[in-house]
Amino acid sequence: MKMVAPWTRFYSNSCCLCCHVRTGTILLGVWYLIINAVVLLILLSALADPDQYHFSTSELGSDFEFMDDANMCIAILISLLMILICAMATYGAYKQHAAWIIPFFCYQIFDFALNTLVAVTVLVYPNSIQEYIRQLPPNFPYREDIMSVNPTCLVLIILLFISIILALKGYLISCVWNCYRYINGRNSSDVLVYVTSNDTTVLLPPYDDAAVNGAAKEPPPPYVS
Repeated sequence: MKMVAPWTRFYSNSCCLCCHVRTGTILLGVWYLIINAVVLLILLSALADPDQYHFSTSELGSDFEFMDDANMCIAILISLLMILICAMATYGAYKQHAAWIIPFFCYQIFDFALNTLVAVTVLVYPNSIQEYIRQLPPNFPYREDIMSVNPTCLVLIILLFISIILALKGYLISCVWNCYRYINGRNSSDVLVYVTSNDTTVLLPPYDDAAVNGAAKEPPPPYVS
């Protein structure tokens, strides 16, 4: 007799490299933790030494600051929030707490929507790319090379690049969502499905209902020899 849990019938439990969705979510959370930690270190170093990220007129043709102090503080707060969200997702996947994964999943949906809006903007307003490139400093690396590319080819290349990014982000979203369903199903399942050797499926009632029904029955009469 083989016991099959009902939540394993409706979606895949494997993701990239044939690992489990729980393992994939943990690796994804750790990866995002590392990226946001590096970004936080860069922002803190820029806040401690603003001259390090200030480019002079001789370098870019005009005075250009990486970011002012107000925007720097906002970026640091966002990085701290992202580190917290990624840590919650990693801990939730490791300890099998489904609710801890929801903030990271919402961030993924928000990020996917932003990238979709960028793709729609490039598709609807293709000339905006050329205008953005013209606003770059004259000494910006590869500025002239990008300007010399055919605008139609440039739009197609950017759309192809964004499409690949959207496909990857959609796959990672499905991995996190399947992990959430897997953990939520394991923690809240009350009914087990037993598949017998002759392919007959038997649903067992929840334990509380079985205990109540068993207690309601009258006890058997005493044995008399």
